[in-house]
Amino acid sequence: MIEKNTVSKNFHWSCQHTWRRSAKNTMWCVIGCSIGDFGTILFFQLAQIPFPIIGIMILAIINGLLTSIMLETFILIRQNFKFINALKTACGMSFISMISMEISMNLTDYYLTGGAQLTYWVVPIMLIVGFLTPWPYNYWRLKKFNIACH
Repeated sequence: MIEKNTVSKNFHWSCQHTWRRSAKNTMWCVIGCSIGDFGTILFFQLAQIPFPIIGIMILAIINGLLTSIMLETFILIRQNFKFINALKTACGMSFISMISMEISMNLTDYYLTGGAQLTYWVVPIMLIVGFLTPWPYNYWRLKKFNIACH
């Protein structure tokens, strides 16, 4: 068992293996979150349902979290997890990471377009911001749990 002080004393931000692994994990999260998030915004944008922007954005965040959990559950099942274990693992993933990603993507949309408006130029910016926001945190979590560079 590794003591807390040992992990924190050995912590560094220069492990290329951990950056790559955390980038891969973060990208899966971005894909899962953006499906539900963008789908919700696009639905309200195309249907032109009169609904408050904050309401649309809250629904987009919730749907983004749900689709991320569903995608992760599916990926884990394909890796021979039983459904219930896959679902528990997906739900136990870092909600801090997912929520920070969702909020940063929606704040970017709100700041650049006034909110709940998907355009050809805002989507890539939202995805980049959604990726960069939780990536350092995901790196830190991998290091915190003592996953070493190989």
